[in-house]
Amino acid sequence: MTTLLETRYRAVLRLLPAYYRREREEEMVETYLWDIDRETQEQSRPTLGEVASVLALAVRSRLGAGGAPRRYALLGSAVRLFALFAVLLQAASAVVDRVLGLTWASTRGGSQWDLFTDGFTGHGVWAGVGAAAQWFLPLLWAVTYFALLHDRRRVAQVSALVAALPTLWPLFDLWALDFAPSDSAYVVAATVLAWSSALALCAAHHRDAPPAALPAGAPGLVFAACCVLMGGSVVVLPDGADTAWALVTCYLVTTLAWLLHRVRGGRRGPAAGEGAALAALGLLLLAVRITAVYPWLGDLPETLRVGVLTQAAALVALTAALTVVSGRDLLSRGT
Repeated sequence: MTTLLETRYRAVLRLLPAYYRREREEEMVETYLWDIDRETQEQSRPTLGEVASVLALAVRSRLGAGGAPRRYALLGSAVRLFALFAVLLQAASAVVDRVLGLTWASTRGGSQWDLFTDGFTGHGVWAGVGAAAQWFLPLLWAVTYFALLHDRRRVAQVSALVAALPTLWPLFDLWALDFAPSDSAYVVAATVLAWSSALALCAAHHRDAPPAALPAGAPGLVFAACCVLMGGSVVVLPDGADTAWALVTCYLVTTLAWLLHRVRGGRRGPAAGEGAALAALGLLLLAVRITAVYPWLGDLPETLRVGVLTQAAALVALTAALTVVSGRDLLSRGT
């Protein structure tokens, strides 16, 4: 006769995908109930630690764990590639933004340097610590990128979570204010981009997942190319660039280059996992692109207005194309 504790364990195990339960459910239930007398089984329930471990296992088994069915392997591959691409873009953006900012402040006279340092001093100790953290912590995206590609998963996961922390502070400021600033939508979009990247990395690059690898190119060369592309896109824009300009430009150029590379190689487009990952990243960047400029669109110089609208249109077209290509690939393989 089934005891109450066994029923509760089986209810928790329903979090696992069906293929995993078919193979391991009986073994897991037997292990959980081992050495627990029947009277205790009628009065107990699974511990929080056991439920948490099943939740973690449910995520791993749905994101391409060893022996997973093809649809779960594809999902895991797509989420891992999304995390890798998103981390790469944010790492290059953080480095370029700070290099250009330091270069500008140090070469434009004492007044510009004083303006730069004023953000860290003169506002109290805690304000200075917070400003320093917001300036330095996003550089951990670069640590995340290289740690991930060198299979240092724990370092990559911790670095990603810490790198995403500064995006939460503007949200706290929004909650503390009695009115919504004009850039509140951008603050939310940037936070979603950062935390979806960090959480996707932690969930999909688990211990059973294959090592991370770029679809093409050496990690250092790809990172340097993204930095050069982002920096160049900011330098050549006559009227100045907003916070999303370099990030979106790099995504558009590298994704188009990858698509052309796949087509010239005799394939119709990226593999299903790559296409889905790039499409998901494109949707998030479209949200960042629109929210970053919408409140001030009417006040922008003509050159910049045309540039950001062109970026938004290109993101829509490219994301739609990637969605169609990856969907066709999935259907053609019977997934």
